[in-house]
Amino acid sequence: MRILVTGGAGFIGSHFTRCLLDGRYPGFEDCAVTVVDKLTYASDRRNLPAVHPRLTFVRGDICDVALLREVVPGHDAVVHFAAESHVDRSIDDPAPFFESNVMGTHRLMAECARSAVARVVHVSTDEVYGSISEGSWDERCVLEPNSPYAASKAASDAVVRSYWRTYDLDVSITRCANNYGPYQHVEKVIPRFVTSLFTGRDITLHGDGSAVREWLHVDDHCRAISLVLAKGRAGEVYNIGGDVELTNRALAERILRLAGADWDRVRHVADRKVQDQRYSLDFRKISEELGYQPQIRFADGLTEVYHWYRENRAWWAMPYPEPRSTANALANSVPALPAGRVLPVQVG
Repeated sequence: MRILVTGGAGFIGSHFTRCLLDGRYPGFEDCAVTVVDKLTYASDRRNLPAVHPRLTFVRGDICDVALLREVVPGHDAVVHFAAESHVDRSIDDPAPFFESNVMGTHRLMAECARSAVARVVHVSTDEVYGSISEGSWDERCVLEPNSPYAASKAASDAVVRSYWRTYDLDVSITRCANNYGPYQHVEKVIPRFVTSLFTGRDITLHGDGSAVREWLHVDDHCRAISLVLAKGRAGEVYNIGGDVELTNRALAERILRLAGADWDRVRHVADRKVQDQRYSLDFRKISEELGYQPQIRFADGLTEVYHWYRENRAWWAMPYPEPRSTANALANSVPALPAGRVLPVQVG
């Protein structure tokens, strides 16, 4: 079996790829994996094995139709992670989010349909639902995205559904809670809090820190995706929830305790113009249909992540771009390769 993973050098995509290569998912133990990744600031070739007999790495953009026509044919399944994903960056400059997340998804789905790919999983986010004051979203809830990032993901979900209805593409959609784990880019809240403390900087907390997020370890998320890939129904959406909801203030408090630091290391900053107050997913559907349950307790996972960043400083201790112009400057500093060129890692 051959599986194509888009965005497979990013945080979640690389975890899923490593687990595939390690034979951790029943039914996919011996699959060959092709990773397509643009290698922007948020992805890293070091997140994947340097050489593996079942891994092929292609540096490229899912918006590149010529690349897709070269790479997609011959694959039995596609798992689509590739996306621009940072809310603040989407507020600063929405255009790349709509280009990558909407048009890139359309071009990928079109090639999957043209190449008769047997199975596709599109990885989305709980942010498409907006904000919920009480209770939890199930898969039937109306999408009310509030940021350009969330809107681009909601639009990509609609694109994917249209390819199921119009072209009979066997595709399922997953929507996950906030992920955390090793290899996550330091612009995200948990690694940013942790690495700020390691480097003598203060934690910056938006507003009063009362916004609530549901947390899901990347390993639980990827295991759920493997279940959807194996047994999910075409045209269906599956929410993937975690085991805990925390205010951002409570999250900061937990990380401060791990570091042995006091609240004087926290600095409050102005809230986002658009700040969703609470996310919460009802994930009974995937539990009842596919047998998913989160296995990693947040307290244990957070401790693991804290120590991973402390012990892997070489991976993250480099200048990283803030939102606005520096983001594009860094992305543009990565030299482009010809479309479809396979890097000299392993072609197998």
